[in-house]
Amino acid sequence: MAIVRTAGTEIIRSAHFEDVDSSSKILIFGVQHHIYTVLSVVAKCVNLQAAGNQGFMYLQGYDSVAGTTAQPLHILEYDLVAGETFLWNDKFSFNGHEPTDFTGPLDNAAKQDAIADQGSSVAQKLYWYTTHADDACDVLVTYIDQNNA
Repeated sequence: MAIVRTAGTEIIRSAHFEDVDSSSKILIFGVQHHIYTVLSVVAKCVNLQAAGNQGFMYLQGYDSVAGTTAQPLHILEYDLVAGETFLWNDKFSFNGHEPTDFTGPLDNAAKQDAIADQGSSVAQKLYWYTTHADDACDVLVTYIDQNNA
């Protein structure tokens, strides 16, 4: 049975990524007028190049302080340990697209509405990467996709 993806729907999605390394991988690619609520991210370190290497998660999105597009907003940084699993289960949400550009900072209701309206053509994306190309994490993400188109 096909999943309905029309306006007004809300579905739980998941994606799985094997051997994610220092090349940033998109976990969620935003779609205009969608809101994504991340429920969990599970990362198993299957290979560690050196002690002290780290795993990172960031949102490439709009900076409401400076009013700047496509900024890396780091959400998570943790020490990788070979053979161990890291679980992120603090929920957070983000819009599928950036607002129509405004001069920062966010300081009034009109700018706040612009963020919610997602009027630009720039997708926001959630990424994962590690310190070194020889690190490897298996990453699983589970999220709710609300389609408000």
